[in-house]
Amino acid sequence: MICKIKGCLSQKNQQSVVVEKEGIFYQIDTPPTVSRRLKEVGQTVELIIYHYLNLTKNKGIPVLIGFTDELEKEFFEKFISVSGVGPKAALRAFDKPIPLIAKAIEEADMSFLTDLAGVGKQRARQIIAHLQGKVGRFALIKEELEEKKEKDLAKKEIVQEAKQILKRLQYKSQEIDKMIQKAVTANSEVETVESLLNEIYKQKKITN
Repeated sequence: MICKIKGCLSQKNQQSVVVEKEGIFYQIDTPPTVSRRLKEVGQTVELIIYHYLNLTKNKGIPVLIGFTDELEKEFFEKFISVSGVGPKAALRAFDKPIPLIAKAIEEADMSFLTDLAGVGKQRARQIIAHLQGKVGRFALIKEELEEKKEKDLAKKEIVQEAKQILKRLQYKSQEIDKMIQKAVTANSEVETVESLLNEIYKQKKITN
């Protein structure tokens, strides 16, 4: 079963994308909120995959649904646990940010929920009855994603600064990339240039 795909974004529209990985092109359905956040065509993307079989008559067609974060996928799985809400209906409904949908469920905001694509009053009542009190943490997704982005950006800056220092020490680019990769693999929690360089030295000493 496919759980994650990382590759080149080949095509993109409001409801699906095509990702190319080693000559294989994967068509992946995406909620509108996910599609809007994806990079431009030609860029590398990584999608968390929800996989299911769409049963039609006597055959099952595999369908991939992509999210940019594991929490988004978890919320999607909770949403489709509501009776009568399948993956297709959930995809249509996710035309607004997931944190806002989760907040509306927790606050029993019928007006917001009935404004989602394909969700009427009866369906909104079912969603609230089934999920209220269970999805509060998903209202924090935006904050958690932003925090993750900030940490990733900080780490990139640390790596770039470390590369500049190693270049001044006469190491070649290819050698630098290998040393940094080895150090980050050994200790993914490095938070400063100094700690990264110390880890590089440690790994180099172990190798020698």
